[in-house]
Amino acid sequence: MTIGHRIVGHGPHRVLALHGWFGDESCFDPLRDALSLDEFTYAFIAYRGYGLSRQQRGEYSMKEISADALALADALEWESFSLIGHSMGGMAAQRVLADAPKRVEKIVAVAPVPASGVPFDAESWMLFEGAARSLDNRRGIIDFSTGGRLSKAWIDRIARYSAETATVEAFAAYLQAWAKTDFHREIVGNPVPIKVIVGTHDRAISEEAMRATYLAWYPNAELEVMANAGHYPMNETPVALATSIEAFLRRDAKKS
Repeated sequence: MTIGHRIVGHGPHRVLALHGWFGDESCFDPLRDALSLDEFTYAFIAYRGYGLSRQQRGEYSMKEISADALALADALEWESFSLIGHSMGGMAAQRVLADAPKRVEKIVAVAPVPASGVPFDAESWMLFEGAARSLDNRRGIIDFSTGGRLSKAWIDRIARYSAETATVEAFAAYLQAWAKTDFHREIVGNPVPIKVIVGTHDRAISEEAMRATYLAWYPNAELEVMANAGHYPMNETPVALATSIEAFLRRDAKKS
């Protein structure tokens, strides 16, 4: 069984792209027109219970996402590759690094959850835990994490899409996975080049939090704060995000 995925491009630099809690393999579609498809080949993955993998059940853990991603890389005969991870996918990218450090060339972490998980107060946890069955909770989370400044129609579309394309079982379980998993001691000091990108208006994943985690853990980490973006730069500032990602990936990159 191969995890559901979509391949885009035919370039020599291979990239596994890992989506966030509200996404699936289509998460990065807004970047498509700005991607350099002669230089890069992207594999956009859907986790179990999501999108193209909606019918695949599992334990819905970071370890499982990593194992499925590595199995896909094996099936594609990608000995080495770079990773892009958005939000929950940023944590998953670090799990892949922990499990197969010699195979990972670079990581781009977009509004990423740290490898230590995320602490919640009781009220916030109720909001997030209730999101599996409540569109209103999903809308509230998306609105908060983008700074309360974006179109209600767009917020509603993202919320509805996530509810329609992911199972309730998977969505609920992945919250536990990204919020309460902590494996950061396994990656501290890893020399992989990593670029962290956060949006100016992201009230969930802040520059301060990234400096206390990613930039403290990785000796070759750098941080970009993207103007006019919140938690979803791929939707809010797609051309700028694609340009930033590829500039980092091609810098001193070896060819797979």
